Amino acid sequence: MAEGAKGGTGLWSALGTLTGPLRFLLLSSFLIPLGSFMVLPFMSVFLHERLGMGLGAVGVVLAAASLVQFSGGVLGGALADRVGLRRTMLWALVVRTAGFAAFLLALRWPPLAVGALVLTCCGAALYLPANKAYLVHGVDEARRPAFLSAGNAALNAGMAVGPLVAGPFVLSSPGLLFLGVTVLFAVVAVGHARLPAAAADEARPGGGGAPGEGLLTGLAVLPFVANGLAFYLYFHFQHYMAVYAQERASTEFYSLVLLVCFVLVIVVQPPASDTIRRMSYPLALAVGFAGLAAGMAVMAQGSRVALLAGGVLITLGDIVLFLKNDLEALRRSSRSDAVVFGQQRLAAGLGACASGVLGGQLYGVAERAGDTGWFWLLAAAQCLLLPPLLLALRRGSESTTTDTDAIHDTEGTPAPDDTHGRIPGR
Repeated sequence: MAEGAKGGTGLWSALGTLTGPLRFLLLSSFLIPLGSFMVLPFMSVFLHERLGMGLGAVGVVLAAASLVQFSGGVLGGALADRVGLRRTMLWALVVRTAGFAAFLLALRWPPLAVGALVLTCCGAALYLPANKAYLVHGVDEARRPAFLSAGNAALNAGMAVGPLVAGPFVLSSPGLLFLGVTVLFAVVAVGHARLPAAAADEARPGGGGAPGEGLLTGLAVLPFVANGLAFYLYFHFQHYMAVYAQERASTEFYSLVLLVCFVLVIVVQPPASDTIRRMSYPLALAVGFAGLAAGMAVMAQGSRVALLAGGVLITLGDIVLFLKNDLEALRRSSRSDAVVFGQQRLAAGLGACASGVLGGQLYGVAERAGDTGWFWLLAAAQCLLLPPLLLALRRGSESTTTDTDAIHDTEGTPAPDDTHGRIPGR
């Protein structure tokens, strides 16, 4: 993939250098969430109405599954660093295929549905760090944003289309749905088995990390904390927008808002990726968290227009935050790409989990006060008050930065020698 390092840095110039394997990986980045989101968004309905689980039990199962799917990425990154990117992706797809096949068996033995869900989430945790690392392996710093944003666009496209395809079948013909998704994942797994190992830096005798390196060794602290905070605040929107919209509009309108948000990521992030790369990190944090704050403050108004406008502003903020945090983590860390992406997934899982726990308490307080619009104003206040703590952390870390480290710690564009030659074997 070294040829991906040549030429201009514009979006189309960068994507024009994609090799056949990387094109397949981008296609997979669409097909995998397509299949997953044909099933997973309907899990609460399926477990409750089809399998008869109580809502309390359903909530516990879904919370545990989400934590596994996000935070398990740190193990996925470590495994990829140890056994290789292609092999890790292939194992992850085998696990996910088995998970969706187990949903078929759960139609006859309902308790198996919980194990099936955990399997699919374990597969997701293993897959994504290796997928992202393979996509940017050997690509120079300037082109990484275009490749990562293209992967994010494919991911969001699959997430948007999956529920639309599966909606009519999830309760009426779940067996047919689970069979179709299982076959889809099996086909994608076969395709991954044919990916070239050399492009993924598979041959690393004795594993990719130095002896004694832990899961969090080499952690880029500021991007890790910023990512956790971004997911904590964003998941206020993910967790509680549905119930808030149902009070003021309808679940159908909520689905429309989500669809618009998915489309925004697809349309806006890839063209904006180079601009986001060139932003200084403090500016990107300020712009991103300001977008979250504005969106949540607007949503507090409660009208249909406010719900849609708030969702758009929140999404625009996260387009900047999520991409810039990943890029900054890659730039600051001395670990392999897969480990870095796994560490960032751990931060995302911790943030999403905290949002479920703390955000639920705040929503309950606002509900008892008789106006849930206050929940969004409190969330907006957090978007404004918490980020300055990140900048304080940054100043503290900079005070201990050595002169050598300062070469790699410029505000925006990396120093001329800040390429992936800093890690032997990359």
